Amino acid sequence: MKLLAVARRTGDGSNEKNSSGWWRVLLIALLMIVVVAPVPAQDLLSVGEEAGAPRQPIPAVPEEDDATIADRLQRIMESTGWFTSPSATVSQGVVVLNGWADTIEHRRWAGTLAENTEGTVAVVNRMEVDADIGATFGRAGAEIVRLSRQALQTLPLVVLAISIIAAAWLVAKLVAMAARRFFARRIPSPLLLSVVARAFSIPVFLLGIYFVLQVAGLTRLALTVLGGTGLLGIVLGFAFRDIAENFLASLLLSARNPFRGGDLIEVAGHTGIVQNLNTRSTVLLTLDGNHVQIPNATVYKSTIKNYSTSRSRRADFTVGIAYDASAAKAQTLIAGVLQQHPAVLDDPEPLVLVEQLGAATVDLRAFYWFDSATYSPDKTNSALLRQTKNVLTSAGIEMPDTAREVVFPKGVPLVQLPEHAEPQPVKGSGPASSDEASDATTGEGGLRNETSGIREQANTTVPEAGQNLLKE
Repeated sequence: MKLLAVARRTGDGSNEKNSSGWWRVLLIALLMIVVVAPVPAQDLLSVGEEAGAPRQPIPAVPEEDDATIADRLQRIMESTGWFTSPSATVSQGVVVLNGWADTIEHRRWAGTLAENTEGTVAVVNRMEVDADIGATFGRAGAEIVRLSRQALQTLPLVVLAISIIAAAWLVAKLVAMAARRFFARRIPSPLLLSVVARAFSIPVFLLGIYFVLQVAGLTRLALTVLGGTGLLGIVLGFAFRDIAENFLASLLLSARNPFRGGDLIEVAGHTGIVQNLNTRSTVLLTLDGNHVQIPNATVYKSTIKNYSTSRSRRADFTVGIAYDASAAKAQTLIAGVLQQHPAVLDDPEPLVLVEQLGAATVDLRAFYWFDSATYSPDKTNSALLRQTKNVLTSAGIEMPDTAREVVFPKGVPLVQLPEHAEPQPVKGSGPASSDEASDATTGEGGLRNETSGIREQANTTVPEAGQNLLKE
């Protein structure tokens, strides 16, 4: 508007005055641009310097105000004692700070102070941080004091949290004991009883932890802990699938009780006395004195043969006699041996049957029952075979080998017997000695079941036994 007014006043004069008036207008406009326009802040910055952007429209600042701003800033920085050789230079409202600050926070504080000073257009903070070792240790000591005060402030909360967790643990123990007593008669399996008791006690303990997190103000974390427990169980279930399978198999085995501690069983190709059933495996003591650990999942899926569930077992053996011998007579003789032996039970009755007509013999198969809890199956079978051989030999019944080739280099001598001649007893078929006719010889070591001796030798440390889940 001023420019237009000047132009109107000059328009009433002569042409010479008009031309000189326009030059004056242009000169005044250039002077106003030079005075009003600020110096670009980036012309005062160097690489790595920190500059504060203008916070408001930039007013025209007289030169005497720049000196006042610089003097005031420098006096304020010197009064704090945080700076070494502080200086503030102001030109056209742009403040340039120099010197040394003892910390980064104090350097930023000086920049903020300059920005908030009236009349400041922009700030260039060239201060450097003084690497004072003493000041560093001092700050470390102050931080330790601050942490100590925070620890003292949180100490009552920590004591309260420990007390709540201890009380929750005690209540969980009491709940577990009550559950064990309540379900003791209803659940015979020790492992299943322990799982049921923990199912009641663990939620009580989790509620105590949830209450502690609530008191500490960690509500979201408490909900995350309770919600993530189930998710964690699923993840662990997939990660430890085999372990979980063996654990579930141990639960089923302890609940169904297909065998007990001390039973002689055959499972997964192994025969032995059951020593221990833990949450991972079943431990057997084989008849040769070795410990075998079979995973419970394998035991549960396999066929289990338990020799100890019944006191009596059936056994058999086969004897081959010559074709010209009387099968009925041999059957009677073998049946007499079975009936007279103390290990053989009278009920069920022993049987001697013709099994097959072999290539060189008539095979007779004897079946008998014996008290497996008292007598050894191998020793009993050995004694019966020995006595059967003696009886058949004494009666003149031959027991030839399987067919074989016999070579007579000088021919086969022929001996003609009288028409009614009695058969001569076989050489060496006289009456059996007392040791041969006895129920058990010295070599057989008696007929006592060897599993009882193995059980006596089994009182050793069972590898990876853990808690035994079996009933004795």
